[in-house]
Amino acid sequence: MTEPNTIESMAAAARRAGKQLAAQTGQARVALLQALASALEAPARAAALLEANRADLEAANAALARGELSPALVARVALTESKLAALADGLRQLAAMPELLGARQVHRELDEGLVLERVSCPLGVLGVVFEARPDAVPQITGLALKSGNAVLLKGGSEALRTNRALVELIHAVLGEHGLDPACVGLLEDRAAFRGLLECHAQVDLIIARGSGRFVQLVMDSTKIPVLGHAEGLCHLYLHADAEPLRGAAIAVDAKCSYPAACNAIETLLWHAEARDATRAALAELAVRGVELRGDPATVELAQRLDIQPATEEDWGTEYGELILAVRQVASLDEALAHIERHGSRHTEAIVSTSEAAGEQFVRSVDAACVFVNASTRFADGYRFGLGAEVGIATGKLHARGPVGVEGLLTYRWLLRGQGHIASDYGPDKKPLRHRDLEN
Repeated sequence: MTEPNTIESMAAAARRAGKQLAAQTGQARVALLQALASALEAPARAAALLEANRADLEAANAALARGELSPALVARVALTESKLAALADGLRQLAAMPELLGARQVHRELDEGLVLERVSCPLGVLGVVFEARPDAVPQITGLALKSGNAVLLKGGSEALRTNRALVELIHAVLGEHGLDPACVGLLEDRAAFRGLLECHAQVDLIIARGSGRFVQLVMDSTKIPVLGHAEGLCHLYLHADAEPLRGAAIAVDAKCSYPAACNAIETLLWHAEARDATRAALAELAVRGVELRGDPATVELAQRLDIQPATEEDWGTEYGELILAVRQVASLDEALAHIERHGSRHTEAIVSTSEAAGEQFVRSVDAACVFVNASTRFADGYRFGLGAEVGIATGKLHARGPVGVEGLLTYRWLLRGQGHIASDYGPDKKPLRHRDLEN
């Protein structure tokens, strides 16, 4: 068990190392990201990562057989060559992005010789807890390196061997570039994470990825600000005019391409007049092994398919596997009401040929991501061109949706004068110019 004073020391070391990282030039951090991408693809290093992951997967599958883990969680543990290639590509995407750290956002002359700036800067030290997915380690690390933040990572114990191997690789790359590896730390047990929540003086933000219940538990257990990535209870709504081929293709991609992902749909809503589109979608989903749970109208619509009766609990369940709840609605307004009641404010989508219906959906849905005629699986930092994400925030403060580099920065106000004093300005005194200058 990790002792609390060890975690405090880790956090203090991370803060010192983070300052060194933030002081690097943008080009130095670009080179660091490119080197990390190359390291993930290097045959010997990739082989070591995959070997560690095989051991994790073997243990996870044994736990699944004992009923201790869910299939969705085991699916998240897997790290493959294709995932390593995608991670490397995401890091290179990050490296190619414009430099946001140190960017001047406001440049204003208050008076002659008195100039105000607002400049972006790192948050400092991030504590990130995430589910079993080991691919989150290089994704989150890449964003931290790009934004000049130190990071302390707590992944699921199911992927501990893989996480260790990934952090060892990251430390090697940091060392090769003359940087203190303490800017990326790995916490290995629950005691360590509980210790992290007590590091109020050293940690600037906790990012919690998990169920809404878990995120709330973290919020209740620390004085450190918490950015929550909670459930992904996403809906796809087939409007009355939905085209069958389009609706089916989007439904299959949104559910089947990676059912364990938080941006996979858990409920399909269909307008009473979208019968053809719904039949087509359900048929394609069933062929791919999706267990369908429907209301009476859905069961009647697709009598040839094995559709189980849905319960009230199904409308509020994030399955994370090939199970889908299906419900008929009488109107767009009824679909919106269902989403408002059961959704998690993550990602919602509509299929419709009507621009007016699409725009009403966009205006009315309260979610971080709202899509028209596109799969919910696009709700992803990599696909948005952010390189990666530390999580998808479903709240409304600081950052919302996929949180990339911009969401990991804050800013400082810098004022440079020549002996100016505030008492000289005001009513019946000298006026302030407030003249904006070029950034």
